[in-house]
Amino acid sequence: MPRSVLVVEDDARIRRVVQMTLRREGFDVTEASSGEEALQCLAGRPFDVVLLDLRLPGLDGFQVCREIRRTSTTPVIMVTARADSDDVVAGLEAGADDYVTKPFVPKELLARVRALTRRARDTGEPPVITVGDLQISPAAGSVSRGGSPVALTRTELRLLTELAAERGRALSREELLQRVWGYDYFGDSRLVDVHIRRLRKKVELDPARPAVVTTVRGMGYRVPV
Repeated sequence: MPRSVLVVEDDARIRRVVQMTLRREGFDVTEASSGEEALQCLAGRPFDVVLLDLRLPGLDGFQVCREIRRTSTTPVIMVTARADSDDVVAGLEAGADDYVTKPFVPKELLARVRALTRRARDTGEPPVITVGDLQISPAAGSVSRGGSPVALTRTELRLLTELAAERGRALSREELLQRVWGYDYFGDSRLVDVHIRRLRKKVELDPARPAVVTTVRGMGYRVPV
């Protein structure tokens, strides 16, 4: 079954270029020209990845992303005009998994979409991992504390799983980019830092004093033994 991508972009020319690029590689592409239309599409069927322009008229990409995150773990790649803008961090904080900049480089766009669809379908995960009072079940895509579910996105779950599987060892941002996002030279350490902040808000009893995911200065992050 083809992997499905929802492309949300108000510029018809860009939508067509993205659609042609993805369909050539075997993806099933659905297009939406507004945030409102995107949410209608998402209510009607599941997608493997959403490619979401941030600067949409009306309901913008930030609002759409937050709405997606209320009910879904579907991976979201946000589209921004500038990689060094505040939009990148704001979009990641809203719940996006990754970003890509305009104008698109087809190789980069495909690499990011493939990485997220591959992770979404990956079933070769380790069994349940226990960290303190957290139970992490990568295969089931779930985390719980004392029997109560902890809602994580797929990227947050993968990030926690990679760190928990290497308990006691610090993983650098570069290594986490490779393990979680599936690339390095396309990567941006902001992806790691923002996702760590988001993850801590969900798994730490006191995010200001993290005990589950700690920072190792000059090295990266780790889950203590």
